[in-house]
Amino acid sequence: MKNLIVLLAIAVLTSCQQEKIGYVDNIKLMDEYQQKIDVESKFKIQADALASKRDSISQAFQIEAQAFQAKAQSMSQSKAQEEYAAMQQKGQIIGQQLQQQDQQLQLAGQTEMDSIVSKVKEEIKLYGKTNGYSYILGGGDGGSVLYGTEKNNLTDEIVKLLNDKYKK
Repeated sequence: MKNLIVLLAIAVLTSCQQEKIGYVDNIKLMDEYQQKIDVESKFKIQADALASKRDSISQAFQIEAQAFQAKAQSMSQSKAQEEYAAMQQKGQIIGQQLQQQDQQLQLAGQTEMDSIVSKVKEEIKLYGKTNGYSYILGGGDGGSVLYGTEKNNLTDEIVKLLNDKYKK
C-alpha cells in the first residue's frame, strides 16, 4: 500500500512538471541583428542614390522645360502645342520609369527582409528545440508577452547566436 502511494505521488509530481517557457523581444531582436542592419543600410544607400538620380533628372527636365518656354514664344501656336505635348509625354515617361525603379527597390528590400524574418524564426525554433523549450513567445511592441521575468527573456542570447552565425 505504501509503495502504491509513493508511485502515485511520483506520477503526480512528474505530471505537474512545468514546461520550459521563454520569450523574445521581437523589436529589440531585429534592431540588434547585424544582418538586418546591413540590409537596411544597403537599401538606404540604394534609395539615396535613386533619390539623387530623380533630383538630377528632374532638374535637367526643368531646365529643358524653361528652355522650351523661351523657345515657344517664337514658334507658331500649333508647333508650340505639338512640342509641349511631346515634353509632357517625355515627363510622364521619365516619371513612370523612376516610379518603376522605386517599386523594384522596395520589392527587393521587402523580399530580403522577409527572408531575414524567416531565418530568425527558424533560428528561434532551433534554439527552442536544442535547449528544451516548450514555448518561446514573441514580446515587445505588438507582441503577445505583456510581462515576463528577465530570466525567461531569451532576446540577448538569440541576438548573440544570430550575429555569431551571420559573421561566419
